[in-house]
Amino acid sequence: MRMRTTALLLSCALLAACGSETPRLQAFDAASLEAPVRIEPWLLPAAEGTSAPDLAVAANGRVMLSWIDSQPGRRHLFRFSNWWPGDARWDSAPKTIALGNRMFVNWADTPHILATPDGAVWAHWLQKSGAEPYAYDVALARSRDGGATWTPPVVVHDDNTRTEHGFVSMWPQGDSLLGIAWLDGRATATATADANDAQARAAHAGHDDGHATTQPGSGAMSLRAALFDGTMQPALESTLDTRVCDCCQTDVAVTAKGPLLVYRGRTPDEIRDILVTRLEGNVWTAPRRVHADDWHMPACPVNGPAIAADGGTVVVAWYTAPGDVPQVRLARSGDSGDSFAAPRVLDEGNAVQGRVAVALDAQQVHVLWLREEAGVQTLMLARYSTDLARELERTTLATLAGSGRGTGFPKLAVSNGIAHVVWTDIVDGRPQLRGARLGAGG
Repeated sequence: MRMRTTALLLSCALLAACGSETPRLQAFDAASLEAPVRIEPWLLPAAEGTSAPDLAVAANGRVMLSWIDSQPGRRHLFRFSNWWPGDARWDSAPKTIALGNRMFVNWADTPHILATPDGAVWAHWLQKSGAEPYAYDVALARSRDGGATWTPPVVVHDDNTRTEHGFVSMWPQGDSLLGIAWLDGRATATATADANDAQARAAHAGHDDGHATTQPGSGAMSLRAALFDGTMQPALESTLDTRVCDCCQTDVAVTAKGPLLVYRGRTPDEIRDILVTRLEGNVWTAPRRVHADDWHMPACPVNGPAIAADGGTVVVAWYTAPGDVPQVRLARSGDSGDSFAAPRVLDEGNAVQGRVAVALDAQQVHVLWLREEAGVQTLMLARYSTDLARELERTTLATLAGSGRGTGFPKLAVSNGIAHVVWTDIVDGRPQLRGARLGAGG
């Protein structure tokens, strides 16, 4: 294992220095895998006032970045741009997916973008459905011309309750269908909300509850999924779990046996461990735990898992705190999620914030997570062999100016052997996206 600290400075001067004369990043191969990662600033097309990033890789290898643009006195904009690795360039100008006064923007429940193999681009965002603080719907739209125009948005659920719907995951189902899963609050319509649980805050300092948390015995948050076709019609609408963690992110990866969805469960005894379920044909498998953490947590930690897959190999990263000791864990499956080996503990202690991201290719596993100590946040990166037997490197990717929940959740995607990272920082009191690209070369 190699440990080092990297100061990633994203000033204009440094970006100018990383110009056309700088050799392009190279993908790792067997000979270079043990060498320290080379980290380059990635200048993004997102200006000041931007947050809630998402990254997705299309079939042709382009990397899609989406974000929310929030300027004082203006409506929120949901925007995206394509990064073309072969030319090392962005689109000439970002494209706008949606805008409006009803758009719901939250630090933890963020929009996503995805391309299906048929060339369509799909995007979802959150839209207010009523005056209640967390009454909002999941809106979905599709573009057939690269984002120049979009279909009118549809709401992916049909319950018409003014409750919380969000924490979405999307995946390509075949060539042209979109799979989408979300947390669904229809059963909480009459539940008593408590978004300021003082006991939970005291027991879990540093992890702000993000949304309404239902009281024991009230209606529970459920996990639901559906498939959408090119006409924006749903099919195979399913309830995957009737009681899940209220405000933790979900994630999904397509394995050799089908899409594997990962999320944080919630038992009647408030055990909030990480579960997986897989779509096999037209049926979702019974949820099963990645590992028996047995973490008792009486409120939502707002800290969901991340997943990546390459064929039958799957890795899941997550935050947990059994015995009130915060940890980041990483576990591997070699059978598309049927079973998982005992997890590795990547980091532990009160400084661990979690908010993980993970990526996997044929060469290695990349994992991101956040730490915060003495009010200073650091974005950590670790690289592992695909069997998780060896930690290849651990480094501080960036030291953030912001702290607390305002820095949101980092995102990670690998295209053609190059890792792309985006996170939110706070500059002069306003959010600002930052980026880096990681490859071989030291």
